[in-house]
Amino acid sequence: MQIDLLDTFLDLAETRSFHRTSERLGITQSTVSARLAALESAVGSRLFDRSRAGTDLTQEGKRFEPHARALRHEWNEARRRIQVPQAAAHLVRLGIQNDLAAVYLGEWVAGFRRALPDTAFYIEPDYSNQMCADLLTGVLDFAVMFSPKPHPDLHFESLGDVAYHMVSTEAGTMAEVTPARFIFAHFSPAFEEMHRQLTPDLAAAPVSVGQSGSVVSLLMAMGGSGYVLERTADELVKSGRVTRVADAPVMRQPVYAALHIRHRIAPVHRRLLRVVLRKLGGRSDDSE
Repeated sequence: MQIDLLDTFLDLAETRSFHRTSERLGITQSTVSARLAALESAVGSRLFDRSRAGTDLTQEGKRFEPHARALRHEWNEARRRIQVPQAAAHLVRLGIQNDLAAVYLGEWVAGFRRALPDTAFYIEPDYSNQMCADLLTGVLDFAVMFSPKPHPDLHFESLGDVAYHMVSTEAGTMAEVTPARFIFAHFSPAFEEMHRQLTPDLAAAPVSVGQSGSVVSLLMAMGGSGYVLERTADELVKSGRVTRVADAPVMRQPVYAALHIRHRIAPVHRRLLRVVLRKLGGRSDDSE
């Protein structure tokens, strides 16, 4: 279906006038009529009633209108996502687990830019389930996530793990941490289950969040204790705003790279993978 058919339909639904729609779209009234006839033929229903009193949507037209708006939105979104910025040779669309973005995004993208200087990057922090779905539909090209969702068309590679440490504004040991003052973290289903098993007495905490940055924000505003990424914990402890809960278990969250199976051996994707592996492992060398 041509997008101009939808544009003409939606404009006519707004103006209820063939004359005004022809003026607004810069086309003749006969072209408006021809486009409408083509659309009605495609959907198999009459979409407008024309009379001396004016032009009105039929019941079928009223039901079709929200679908037409959704189709046009998806079309425009698809064009936006695949458009390569000027002066770039390629566009790569990246997904990053929400909880990793604040800490790792900058150095990862800096490494990507050094490895692929003629490539533009569209970056979207998100959660694992959505990123898996977006890889399947082609919305994303490459993703770094916590919870791979197995699918025949998706390829996953282990990148290692990241550590989470318990910090507190008031407690130095586990004996001093109380559920009423604890922020329970559910960064992934696996992390949540590990958290419940290792710290069962804290599972009844009144506040539960899914991002390390949110834990920090709550700790700074309300006080208490909670798990944050190791790097974040180091910075907070160094600043003097919190202490590390000395005998709290360190929790390790596995991290995975994900891509469509058709990209498994593509040179661009292998370079992205190497950069993430180096950076997650703490190395600074980005040479090939």
